[in-house]
Amino acid sequence: MTANPRPLLDVQDLHVAIEGKEILKGINLTLCEGQCHALMGRNGSGKSTLSHAIMGHPSYVITGGRILYRGEDLSALSTEQRARAGIFLCFQYPMAIPGVTVASFLRHALKAVEGERFDPKTFRKRVKQAMERLGIDSDFVRRHVNDGFSGGEKKRLEMLQMELLAPRLSILDETDSGLDIDALRIVSEGINRHLGPGNAALVITHYQRILSYVKPDVVHVMIDGRIVRSGGPELALELEEQGYDWLEPTSVEETSP
Repeated sequence: MTANPRPLLDVQDLHVAIEGKEILKGINLTLCEGQCHALMGRNGSGKSTLSHAIMGHPSYVITGGRILYRGEDLSALSTEQRARAGIFLCFQYPMAIPGVTVASFLRHALKAVEGERFDPKTFRKRVKQAMERLGIDSDFVRRHVNDGFSGGEKKRLEMLQMELLAPRLSILDETDSGLDIDALRIVSEGINRHLGPGNAALVITHYQRILSYVKPDVVHVMIDGRIVRSGGPELALELEEQGYDWLEPTSVEETSP
């Protein structure tokens, strides 16, 4: 982490609704350059809603608060513009795209984000080097995107995208879901390799196990659309041992002096 980190992502009192139902109920979260934060919580707590709101999904309506990226309000930017600005989202359930090869998909993704900076002459070399770092077989790029992929293969493709796009802000929505221990290690190495002084990562997960490989600076716990507790890496270990019940708002109120 840098000595005097600057905020890369600043979520301020964020309220988000889907089809008129409020899901996020006042989220505050600041992620600085060089940091890795973990966001933990049960299914349905609002973790993925936060990731989609940051990325600008049109179904997720911001009804209050704001999201700042590098000090600028994201509200006026489309999803494509946010990607070009350096925001990357690993989806919880990546979609299959039959008929589109991985090589073609990566080429179009890089051209869309890099624009005039994209160099087709070095594209194959960049992909080959990134695949070698992730331990991906050379035949992988000839397959169709996520078509018949295992859970581990889908997540490796997302890590491959992250390696190539080199985003400033990476949001990893349950990237550890369905991974065996070898795939988890490779994915974690990709995340750690990406982290540096000028960028940051928000790791969304149910479980502590990925945090044994990717060390967070801060762990947040979300329950019912609110962050109810933030702390160091030890908080994830407490959740592993005790679950989430002890952090329910009613439990906190009852035990407060």
